[in-house]
Amino acid sequence: MKLAGGYRELTHDQLLLLVPSADSPESGFFRNRPFKDAPLVPVAIWRDASGNVICLQGGKEAEADRVWNYACRNPITEALYHSVLAGEPWPDEPPSVSREHNLPAKTGDLHKDLTLELAAEKETVEGFLKKPISTQEQADQAGVWAKRLAGIATKADEQFNVEKRPWLDGGNAVDDKWRDLRTDAKDLAKKLKKHGEAWLKELDRMEQERQRKAREDADRIRRDAEAAEQRAADAARAAEEEKARREADTAPGLASSFAHESEQEARRLEAEAEAKKLAQRAADAAREAQARPVFAGRTGAKVSLHTYWVANITDYDALVMALKDEPEVREAVEKIAGRIARNKDATLPAGMERVPDKRAA
Repeated sequence: MKLAGGYRELTHDQLLLLVPSADSPESGFFRNRPFKDAPLVPVAIWRDASGNVICLQGGKEAEADRVWNYACRNPITEALYHSVLAGEPWPDEPPSVSREHNLPAKTGDLHKDLTLELAAEKETVEGFLKKPISTQEQADQAGVWAKRLAGIATKADEQFNVEKRPWLDGGNAVDDKWRDLRTDAKDLAKKLKKHGEAWLKELDRMEQERQRKAREDADRIRRDAEAAEQRAADAARAAEEEKARREADTAPGLASSFAHESEQEARRLEAEAEAKKLAQRAADAAREAQARPVFAGRTGAKVSLHTYWVANITDYDALVMALKDEPEVREAVEKIAGRIARNKDATLPAGMERVPDKRAA
């Protein structure tokens, strides 16, 4: 063929240029897969002196009409034909791990065989990855290699699904058996708790009101106790002053002065007793003002109100600006922007653009 001379499959444009006839094999050298997923083998087609079409596939005679449909897209050089026929690898074929690593024969244990194969592939691939690709042959090898490794993954996935299926089916059966019982019981328990929520909220409101009044009473009694304590202190000071004055006074009327001192001492004792009593009342009132638990049920089966803090957004735009550097916000924005970029008909919002990102696939 006119473009024969390499090993790469002809492009659509090249096929349009050559326009090979599907039912008229042409002379040349090609490569072909005898069947799906089979290794590529060299093909030679020519006509003998009588005009009969001769076809050799992998060194064995084959029907040219059956080979030609695929082979016509894969012309090669004569030198490459003879090289591969002699046992050399295709230029785009990555190294054979079975040959380079002397892999043992298949054991029949797919997991063990694939593990050994992958370990050998990994060792060779890691060496290949240490150097950048600099030739078309290396790029072609990388593509073929990736498919070969994907084939290992496919085999592993298939066997994984086969082996796991009984466990999944068993797990699904257990799920089906217990699902309604588990969910219905939980749902009813939640409904009962929700049903009592209004009552608990009313109890909580009453408790808050009780605490408010108790705090008011406690504050009033505390002030009374402080005032009584001050009166007791004043009475004690007055008694001390009267005693000092009497001791300094040697004038007549000693009996009258003593009676006055006794009266002041009685007032002091009365003020101290009142202060002590009010201090105790203040302590009792403070305890009364403390929160009491609000619940329904009994020990081990109590239902009570729990406080959960939730956000009440008062200014959405301001909040978005305040949170714009949070990782979760950035991730969400990038996800939305990516979805918009993939939709070619979408109108792009301000702050983004649609750019191509070519990746190996």
